[in-house]
Amino acid sequence: MTILIALGGNAMTAPDGSARPEDQRLAIGVAAESVADIVAAGNPVVLTHGNGPQVGNLLVKNEIAAAVVPPVPLDWCGAQTQGTIGVLLLNALDAALARRGVNSRTAVVVSRTLVSPDDRGFTDPVKPIGRYLPAAEAADLIAHGQTWRDFGPRGWRRVVASPEPLACLDAVTAAALLAAGFVVVCAGGGGVPTIRDERGELRGVEAVIDKDLTAAVLARQLEADTLIIATDVEAVIEGWGTATARPIGEIPVARMRALAGDGQFPAGSMGPKVEAACRFADGGGRAIITSLHHIADALAGTAGTAVVP
Repeated sequence: MTILIALGGNAMTAPDGSARPEDQRLAIGVAAESVADIVAAGNPVVLTHGNGPQVGNLLVKNEIAAAVVPPVPLDWCGAQTQGTIGVLLLNALDAALARRGVNSRTAVVVSRTLVSPDDRGFTDPVKPIGRYLPAAEAADLIAHGQTWRDFGPRGWRRVVASPEPLACLDAVTAAALLAAGFVVVCAGGGGVPTIRDERGELRGVEAVIDKDLTAAVLARQLEADTLIIATDVEAVIEGWGTATARPIGEIPVARMRALAGDGQFPAGSMGPKVEAACRFADGGGRAIITSLHHIADALAGTAGTAVVP
């Protein structure tokens, strides 16, 4: 069965969140072992991944150099991190597959995600990204056209649009590679945010897209059987922080949506993952939320949270 795996940011960094090059190489090497096991079992696999820490590093460079060179726009940051993380994944996957005697080839598609220019996020950006800065330092970046807001004692922080992903524009390329037997890395970081302008031309925009929501869109486009959202917990917890907290196993999508409607899953953590899983299950697929190390068990039905139609 075709499986799309969305690797969380924890799979790209050290356990403490460090994103030094050596941390990223080690973490991605660990992630590649789990993915290679699934490929070795005969499953066509597509990967997508987060890029928050990596984009965060680029934003710090933007801030430090803002008075000297123009800041790199967010769509460029997304494309750069797709390439960087993609190469690390290629190297790690090639090595892990070779150790298993699997001769599958790997490929990275630097890919764009279509969003609407009329998305409300572009007129009222609310997604905070990057560090807090003093007002004077934020002013240099505001002068370059960025939107920053005063968050009180913590300082100023940049806010951007986080539009809804409509389609992965390069899914057809990923599908061709998948059909040719490649393990494909696509739509990293939610994809490079792209609009179609009034002339019908495509261009990147300053935004960030939730990578799990894009993963659900891409999984539908590729007609994947299963979407796996790999995170840092083994399963979704109902009643988190209460005496009745319990892990959720297999659950119908209607029941999961009811729990989400009750505010069970915060927007800043599990919320987008649950929403992505529900969207994919609404289309008839099986969506699994679990930790990277329990992917194989979750596929066998003995771990994780499985959202089903």
